[in-house]
Amino acid sequence: MATASFITVLTEALPGGLLPAMSGDLRVSESAMGQAVTVYAIGSAVAAIPLSAATSGWGRKRLLLATMAGFAVANTLTAISDQYLLTMVGRFIAGVCGGLVWAMMAGYARRMVPSSLHGKAIAVAMAGTPLSLALGVPAGTLLGQALGWRIAFVTMSLIAVAVLGWLHLTAPDFPGEQRERRSRVAHTVRLPGVTPVLLVVLTVVLAHTILYTYIATFLDKFGMVGSTARVLFVFGTASVAAIWFVGSHIHRHLRRLTVTGTLLFAAGATLLATLAGSPGFVYAAAALWGLGFGGMATLLQTALGQAAGPAADTAQAMLVTLWNTALALGGVAGGLLLDGLGAGSFPWSVLAILALVLVTVVVDRHGFPAPRSTATGQ
Repeated sequence: MATASFITVLTEALPGGLLPAMSGDLRVSESAMGQAVTVYAIGSAVAAIPLSAATSGWGRKRLLLATMAGFAVANTLTAISDQYLLTMVGRFIAGVCGGLVWAMMAGYARRMVPSSLHGKAIAVAMAGTPLSLALGVPAGTLLGQALGWRIAFVTMSLIAVAVLGWLHLTAPDFPGEQRERRSRVAHTVRLPGVTPVLLVVLTVVLAHTILYTYIATFLDKFGMVGSTARVLFVFGTASVAAIWFVGSHIHRHLRRLTVTGTLLFAAGATLLATLAGSPGFVYAAAALWGLGFGGMATLLQTALGQAAGPAADTAQAMLVTLWNTALALGGVAGGLLLDGLGAGSFPWSVLAILALVLVTVVVDRHGFPAPRSTATGQ
């Protein structure tokens, strides 16, 4: 399942490293080609809830295999397309598959293990996300630069096929929900703790996206644009460390880890807001940012699963929708901040958003229960 999450994030993020070559080959501007990421996010956002509901009766293994096959088809279509609109169709299909993967991932992983290991199972399944950002995207970018961007997408298709075969041979299967037990969105959102967790999802991803999307622009303000890849590598490496640590302690300290992650992210933003003129502090900020944000997906999926209970799959589909909505909003908000206040406003806006995150986590006792509740596996 970690390899499935690796494929999902790599498919989403790789175009960012190959925009010049893709735009030149497809005869569009780089800004137009950049919408390949936006279209993917839209596909995930609009498909997560309705398709998760439509496939809720499917066996979990069958659904996961179908999404991996979908990634193989979508990336192959992107690789062979010589038309911009057809490429966008491939990206939309990939986004739909991504929305389904994220909607089912946490629930599938939780069902594989005893309740005391739910958080750790989600952490392992999610480990592909930081690994993809730290290693997969740079490697795919280098491959695309050396052999052509189409080869990079063909390679992703081949990896998806290999993962599909591996899952077919080794992944356990679990039944979908019976029709009478399928949860509705309106019912799920009224469950204690669900709405606060979803609010944290929206806000923390919004803060991250503003900074991540425009990090090269921010670094250029301080003459460090040539160091963007190294800064993101530090962020990705710290994220891997964070998800390992979170997986080891989440079953006892869900709330404390969420608060700590938010504070670490805020500390990184503070360094960028005040000391970005020094490269050493920029790298330190990237490390703090990665340590704070790296485990957030695991923490939030676990918190939402605990709050939603039997409605976890519906809640996870809502999480996917809000996560991708925040990705789109972050790009728009960052552009408005850049035009209105300049790149220096990014870390300050992140700090303002994280203050809301922190208040929500501290106040809410259902989605982010006290340590005694997490220790009992509830």
